[in-house]
Amino acid sequence: MGGEDAGPVELCEHDYALWEKRVDALMVICSSKGHFTVDGLRRALEDMGEEAFETMSYYERWVAAINQNLVEAGVYTLEELGRRMEEVRARGATYGEAAAPHEAAGDG
Repeated sequence: MGGEDAGPVELCEHDYALWEKRVDALMVICSSKGHFTVDGLRRALEDMGEEAFETMSYYERWVAAINQNLVEAGVYTLEELGRRMEEVRARGATYGEAAAPHEAAGDG
């Protein structure tokens, strides 16, 4: 980071987790709709500081940078995001838990 020696870089390919693919798709969609540019994403990433690069994965940093850009663009507020996150959290930790209320009501 910042031109400092970071050690060897692993060059092998790996499978991406579904959530990582979704983050990539979200970035493409949001930037294509004009909510931010690649430069905006990079600025938000660089503003995170060294700790983020030491404690967060690549796509975790992308999620944070996308969020920062969307808030700055006025797509939603932090309060709106907080409410939606709480709604999602209340559904359950897994897809099965989230689907269970719908199945019980005959919606599944």
